[in-house]
Amino acid sequence: MSKKRKNVIVSLLSLIYTIFIIVGKSFYESNSFEYIINNLLINIFFAILIFFFLFFILKKIFVYLDNLREKRNNKIGKKSKVITTFLNHPFLFSLLFIIICWLPYIISFYPIILSPDPSFQIKQFFGIPNKYSTYVIMLDPKVTITNHHPVLHTILLGTCLKIGTIIGNDNLGLFLYSIIQILILSSTLAYTICFLKEKGMNYKYLIVMLLIYSFVPVFPFYAMSAVKDVIFGSLIILYIINIYKISKEQVIDNKTILKNFLLFILVILFRNNGIHTILLSFPFLFLLKRKKEYKIKILVLFILTLTFNTTYNNVILPGLKITQTSVREKLSIPFQQTARYVKEHSKEIKEDEKEIIDKILGYETLASRYNAELADPVKNEYNKYATKKDLSDYFKVWFQQFLKHPVTYFEATINNTYGYFYPEKTNWYIYYKYDKRIVEDGFEYHYNGLKESRKILSTFGKEFYRIPIIGLLINIALNVWVLIFMLMYYFYRKKYQSIIYLIPSFVLVLVCFASPVNAYFRYALPYIFANLLNIGLFIKEIKE
Repeated sequence: MSKKRKNVIVSLLSLIYTIFIIVGKSFYESNSFEYIINNLLINIFFAILIFFFLFFILKKIFVYLDNLREKRNNKIGKKSKVITTFLNHPFLFSLLFIIICWLPYIISFYPIILSPDPSFQIKQFFGIPNKYSTYVIMLDPKVTITNHHPVLHTILLGTCLKIGTIIGNDNLGLFLYSIIQILILSSTLAYTICFLKEKGMNYKYLIVMLLIYSFVPVFPFYAMSAVKDVIFGSLIILYIINIYKISKEQVIDNKTILKNFLLFILVILFRNNGIHTILLSFPFLFLLKRKKEYKIKILVLFILTLTFNTTYNNVILPGLKITQTSVREKLSIPFQQTARYVKEHSKEIKEDEKEIIDKILGYETLASRYNAELADPVKNEYNKYATKKDLSDYFKVWFQQFLKHPVTYFEATINNTYGYFYPEKTNWYIYYKYDKRIVEDGFEYHYNGLKESRKILSTFGKEFYRIPIIGLLINIALNVWVLIFMLMYYFYRKKYQSIIYLIPSFVLVLVCFASPVNAYFRYALPYIFANLLNIGLFIKEIKE
């Protein structure tokens, strides 16, 4: 590649990271652009320093990666019996090793770690009144399950507990779910190692992957946490692998179509934004090959997926009297923008505009409810009885106010998302606390007597992000930086086809930007869990 092309790409990448740092720092310090404006000269000076420092470092990395191709045929010396066993049986060895290393967490947090969301899902399954059922107009008041949380995940979690209640041991029923989730996640992680080994990945990288999966506490903690994102994150990893496989195949047989169709169904069923991941990534496969037969089968698979999604949401769920999630879940961005506008420019708002906003969000308390990094207090007061006309009127006001103070809108959105691109805003979070929500409804859910063990593991989990170097593995923003780096390097090397493997992760990042919480690890979990696979594919692709 030409030196000029390299300099242009490295300069652009350095500029992107510099903007992330300067803007992120400003919102970290002042929740606005105020920090930049008040310290303009200092920020310009630091921006220049940061840019040239990043340019120097990134160019060195680019040069190293360019030379990496020349080392791909290097011979590997004699390996120990353990390494040989690992390489001969990568899936089984990895699976057993991961589960053994997770045992302290599995035993200490038996039967499961329940947080608010899965607790409310259990309430929904058992027909117990809960806040999510009050957010919407129910199709049938007797059916308390809604699609706010993926229905299949709610049913899976609830059914496991139901089995426990039937045999007289609720804890055992909850542990049944834990076993299922542990096996799904550990098997998926082991499969990534097996898959990369089949693709010729250096065994040293595979060992690093195995050690990270086994000892970085985020994996066992979330394996024991009954949140929907864990199974979904596993499915995303499989989705990326299948995207890779399809892109490399010259011909797609019917077995491949069926297998992928089933996978796509699971992606859709285990996360409401799963369809967005497929819609915004899978169609790129259509552009990869010139063969008509290839394109037709890609199109068939895509149409089948869309048909299922439409049927599921418009026929199956209504037929079961399961209510769709509230429209408010998709409107965190505009609602936060309106709330910030009301807080900062209330004197400019006309009475008729107040009335229109009030029909949607409750105007009187809107400014006081505004939390710059959490949309829930604003959207929780959404009027579920609002009509389409009310929403239409609201968006007209929303647009008019945007034209008057666009900076306010930009600040509202950046303030609610900057943690996804500014590394200092880690907001690291694991679930470990004992949640009593279902206990209050009569379920016998409780931890065992290993209190000290839970305390030690929880402390390790909470403080892991502070450990130099390896703590960065779980940094929400840094994982986005890694994705952007791989994207830009693919552009530099003109490996445009390889970019398709990164698109699912980028879609998930965009979903995080539209989410109600700034820098929330659970939302970032799918692309963070998939990044070791992405990096492995990246190394393989640039060596070719």
